[in-house]
Amino acid sequence: MRKVCGVLAVVLLTVTACSDEPASVSSSPTTTHSSPSPTPPPPPADGELPRGGRTIFPKHQLVGYVGLPGSPALGPLDKDLDAKAAKLETLSRAYAGGRTPLPVMELITVVAKGSRGKDGLYRGRLPDSAIEEYLAVARKHKMLLLLDIQPGRAKILPEVKRLERWLKEPDVGLAFDPEWAVGPTQVPGRVFGHTTGGELDSIAAYLSGLVTANALPEKAFVFHQLSTRIVSDEKALKPHPGVAVIKSVDGIGARTDKLKTWAKLTAKLPPGVHAGFKLFYTEDTRHGDLMTPPQVLALKPRPELVIYE
Repeated sequence: MRKVCGVLAVVLLTVTACSDEPASVSSSPTTTHSSPSPTPPPPPADGELPRGGRTIFPKHQLVGYVGLPGSPALGPLDKDLDAKAAKLETLSRAYAGGRTPLPVMELITVVAKGSRGKDGLYRGRLPDSAIEEYLAVARKHKMLLLLDIQPGRAKILPEVKRLERWLKEPDVGLAFDPEWAVGPTQVPGRVFGHTTGGELDSIAAYLSGLVTANALPEKAFVFHQLSTRIVSDEKALKPHPGVAVIKSVDGIGARTDKLKTWAKLTAKLPPGVHAGFKLFYTEDTRHGDLMTPPQVLALKPRPELVIYE
């Protein structure tokens, strides 16, 4: 607890510093959308990313970068998006392992903050213009875009539904960081956040409804977890049509520690939940070399999503 909370505190200080910039993140609720509608996706090439019909697994191997504009401590996607996308394309091929690589850009769209903000919810939101910029790059490189939510004191499902205009797009999925979902008297970074299998199930059910109503391809829904205490009653999370649910195991530190966390958090995956694995360029390499693609692919079960932060 002490070691991981130290990491969270350092990251949170970085987030707070960068998210105070009005051009990047707003801490007050957004009630209107002044930016234009998202650019329509290009016609599918070689059968990739069609509207309707496409399933993610077992055909594809997902490999992604995470990031927040102007915040290099939170992952590679802080700037120079086209260059980072080209590197991600190369990296994803190293993970093919008999599957079709499908790169993923995970954008932290709602970011936990150490200050309460105008609404007292300890979170900031990216403007639509930033989401539009990342989606345009993702489409240019035929990647998926995941919108990541760190809700602070806000309720998660309303934050998800606020992004509905984006989640109706065929190449946009969702990620949820429950370690940053704290109670009404708690502060992100000082304590671990928490969610339940029932809450995750409500999100998956909502996404399934969007897929059905809009004839969308299967949508990725990722929830991040670095400790057993972060998700309770996980068995309440059920399969839902059109939604590929992925648990990203976010263990930090030496390879032996990451493997122990992996074994613990993947021992009893709910039916239909796929396994994902996160690597940290800074935190992991303080304890040795970063795990290589062959080492990651050798894990059991196979990580079907690999995220780099």
